[in-house]
Amino acid sequence: ILQSFNPSIPLRYFIEIAYNGKAYCGWQVQPNKVTVQSTLEEAVNTLLSESMRITGCGRTDSGVHASQFFAHFETEKKLPPQFAYRINKMLPKDIHIKRLITDIPEEAHARFDATYRAYDYYMHFEKDPFNYELSCFFPWLPLNREAMHQVAAMLLEYGDFPMLCKTGGSSKTTLCTMFESEIFFDDTAKTMRYRVAANRFLRGMVRRIMGLLVMVGKEKISVAEMREVMDTKGTFSYNLSVPAHGLYLSEVRYPYLRSITLRH
Repeated sequence: ILQSFNPSIPLRYFIEIAYNGKAYCGWQVQPNKVTVQSTLEEAVNTLLSESMRITGCGRTDSGVHASQFFAHFETEKKLPPQFAYRINKMLPKDIHIKRLITDIPEEAHARFDATYRAYDYYMHFEKDPFNYELSCFFPWLPLNREAMHQVAAMLLEYGDFPMLCKTGGSSKTTLCTMFESEIFFDDTAKTMRYRVAANRFLRGMVRRIMGLLVMVGKEKISVAEMREVMDTKGTFSYNLSVPAHGLYLSEVRYPYLRSITLRH
């Protein structure tokens, strides 16, 4: 059932956004810190003269980017014409509302309804003064690519990842269903991209996976050690979390997204 406007009933809207996370302490509102959520809420509340909370599809860490991110909010007010355009004029240059999605199921939820989330981690091996904020510079070549590919594929065999959860994480379970885990090298550009997709991720999980792949590439961790730790749910001899600025939330899917009408 898709919702229609009734001025007496709050309506829920989705927005698709993208942001450069360098200047923000992650997505989620935090006391005395600038976050993507607080910046977005300030703009929307100013335009609508309200005080509302915007719910995001996840919680990206400080410095992490998003090329696709969804959020929802509710209001009893009819949105002004060219809502996304007007909000974008109010937002800083590093946050962009791509589209406003108006016709969604009444109980649609940006976080709980997402069935697929994908992250991409970008790394470059040659010093690049124009790319250091958006990709991680790693001055180490050659790497054992075959071993890295083996480990990336190995992760798809497992469904429980306590060894990849950041200490102090609040997750009640370490179970994740992983859909993709693949490395792409570009020898011409001297870059690497790691893509991983799952139904959910643990706190700091993707950056820890990338750190392990780097250690495997440097032959500090063997494929056999990786297999043993995954099988026994043990710990690694090296536990490296790579920098945040190479990481992007890049794709989020919902079961009903294709069937809704998009209005900008």
